[in-house]
Amino acid sequence: MPAPKKTARRSLLVTSALLSSLALAAPAAVAAPSPSGSPSASPSGSPSASPSATPPASMSTVGGARLGQPGTQVNLAGGVPVLPKDVSARSWIVADAESGDVLAAHNAHWRLAPASTLKMLFADTLLPKYPRTAKHKVAPSDLAGIGPGSSMVGIKEDETYTVHDLWLGVFLRSGNDAVRVLSAMNKGVENTVKEMNEHAEELQALDTHVVSPDGYDAEGQVSSAYDLTLIARSGLQKKDFREYASTVSAKFPGETKKDKKGKTVRKSFEIQNTNRLLSGDADLPVYQGIAGIKNGNTTNAGATFTGVAERNGKVLLVTVMNPEKPEHNEVYKETARLFDWGFKAAGKVQPVGELVPPKSAAQAGAQPGTNPSGEAGGSGNGAGGTAGTGAKPVASAPAANGSSGIGIALGITGGVLVLLAGGAFLVNRRWPLPDLVRRRTRP
Repeated sequence: MPAPKKTARRSLLVTSALLSSLALAAPAAVAAPSPSGSPSASPSGSPSASPSATPPASMSTVGGARLGQPGTQVNLAGGVPVLPKDVSARSWIVADAESGDVLAAHNAHWRLAPASTLKMLFADTLLPKYPRTAKHKVAPSDLAGIGPGSSMVGIKEDETYTVHDLWLGVFLRSGNDAVRVLSAMNKGVENTVKEMNEHAEELQALDTHVVSPDGYDAEGQVSSAYDLTLIARSGLQKKDFREYASTVSAKFPGETKKDKKGKTVRKSFEIQNTNRLLSGDADLPVYQGIAGIKNGNTTNAGATFTGVAERNGKVLLVTVMNPEKPEHNEVYKETARLFDWGFKAAGKVQPVGELVPPKSAAQAGAQPGTNPSGEAGGSGNGAGGTAGTGAKPVASAPAANGSSGIGIALGITGGVLVLLAGGAFLVNRRWPLPDLVRRRTRP
């Protein structure tokens, strides 16, 4: 039987102006200093990011009291499938991306190092600021301060890149160099970190504290499975975010050189998405219905991942942080098992909590014709289509720059998700993901 509906459901309307941008993360481990302290708040109240085997006895209760309790939280009842037993992650969450229901969670608010999944917050904060066609010539100072061992897309000094190029570098290759260049465009790293922390607070991602915009290990830098899921849900309201997060491969500008004839040329090279549920690997097939979002791996964080997938009209978000099993691609395998459980349990299991709306949602009213996409320039237009009624499926149009697998639906098999008319979306009880479309058949 379907789980009973909550007696009181918020149907607050909020425009996309309340929400900002995202980013991706690379699977390669990053050399970084090992912070001291515990993942929970320090006595001074500021979080720290050192690994610990034991979650705090009490954590934040944002989204519901049970989400603040250590251990696994799920309402098992007749007809509800049993959770997979082979999930070793320190923290994880399974949530309905549209309704905001948290179907099950394990240490949901445990403050842990996020690695490059923090790039989701970076993108959700900066994506609306710059048109994808804007160009920037890279100065040496733009690339200063990148941590040793960082994942890089291969940006070169004195070369010019479009904003579109830079976001491809962030999402597909989890390039810390691309993050630094975009931060330089945004008045520097310090200002970008400040804006990311402010945006996290607006989203009620209160476990999150940003020190480095690219997710590189830093003293005091933490997030939680709950917060990363909240941030991903915000990013998915943006068309550009959905496009970049679901892109499997793309062409990226190389270095300007002279060929054998002395002619100045600039060739491109192919970059692949490091999200293995989207691109696949030798021991890991592409997950049916996957449509992004972001992976990460650092010395301090271990492997982290937040993904979105759709099956039979149901859209789920799963975040997995730091599996203890050492197997290759374990973070993706555990995510896949939790997705499988979520799709079987959806409509049967009673939620244990909810993904809360942004702080300002309670004061915001929806106005017909407002822009739900949060795209740069406020036009609501992204590559390949127009947000709102009559939008063309993103996946049906070729992407700019020769990229393939475009559209949030790239990983989606079957079912067209609700395309919201009127240009506003519901928070909590119904939060449709705009212009999610049928996936294009893979070759």
